[in-house]
Amino acid sequence: MKLYYSPGACSLAVHIVLQETGLPFVLERVDLATHETEQGGDYYRVNPKGAVPTLELDDGTRLTEGPVINQYLCDLAGRVDLMPEAGSLARYRVMEWQNYVTSELHKTAGALFDSQLEADARARFASAVTQRLSWVSQQLQGRSFLTGEVFTAADAYLFVVAGWAPHLGLHLAACVELQDFLKRVAARPAVQAALKAEGLAP
Repeated sequence: MKLYYSPGACSLAVHIVLQETGLPFVLERVDLATHETEQGGDYYRVNPKGAVPTLELDDGTRLTEGPVINQYLCDLAGRVDLMPEAGSLARYRVMEWQNYVTSELHKTAGALFDSQLEADARARFASAVTQRLSWVSQQLQGRSFLTGEVFTAADAYLFVVAGWAPHLGLHLAACVELQDFLKRVAARPAVQAALKAEGLAP
């Protein structure tokens, strides 16, 4: 399998899950400014949406959208800790969190990367994502991860999106539980391996 990624982007969540599962894969970096791949190809020919991640299977089939890719990978690897069994309420809880991260956190925080965003709009987006991350922090009270004591694919996604906060000028010092969560996830060997491979850790 091949993962098309950009360092520190949402594709990092898929990279983390790949490391967690132990499935064989290779990486190909994408420059999101030029939409050129590491091998010099036009990324739009790989994914017409122009976004990462894209997972290319060994037969050439491609999957896009991080939460869906991660469900596929966990099922492929039989990792019911990362993504519980189909039909179980536990799975729907993980999917519920993945949906929240993608719709309420990722898209809101992602808007702040737009250098052309006007100041008043930037302030509104920053306030919204800060409030939502504060709520997430409250949900982490008394638990190690989003759905309890077991790390799941949803935690990988939250780790990436919440990890953008310092780069976006968001102040989350009061979100103690979230800060502890980020440290806990960052210490995982699979996460360290993904960060190192993307040039984000020593």
